[in-house]
Amino acid sequence: MNRTARVVGIIAVLVAVLAFYFILLGRRGIELIQSGGVVGIGLGIGVIILPIIGVWIVVATLRAGFAHQHLARRIHEEGLDLDPSDLPRRPSGRIERAAADELFAQVKSEWEADPDNWRNSYRLARAYDYAGDRGRARETMKRAVDLERDERA
Repeated sequence: MNRTARVVGIIAVLVAVLAFYFILLGRRGIELIQSGGVVGIGLGIGVIILPIIGVWIVVATLRAGFAHQHLARRIHEEGLDLDPSDLPRRPSGRIERAAADELFAQVKSEWEADPDNWRNSYRLARAYDYAGDRGRARETMKRAVDLERDERA
């Protein structure tokens, strides 16, 4: 089994387990509401809210993952992947800070030349990730997804 199929399988199992858990929570919330007491109703509403939030989080995460994979596929097809394989690494496997910063500086200058190109935003998000700045990587990847969506429209 290749790596992609294994990852998709794991995600499918986790989503199924979460769905089962959300159903159990929802049932428990309904039982608490049906108990009729003020405390039971309050707790029941609170317990029902949890699976609703959980479903929202799962859907948002899966949508973002599918959008990122779509961009990754397009970048790969266009031959614009960032290839960090030749960069020096620490014993932990992480890219050495100086090398990641150098790659980031290069990609950032490309992005500054054309910030409204989703390809540059995608590459910048990857460079942020390699440099260890996950927050900015997520923020920039969202921008790349939006720009690519606008380009298709």
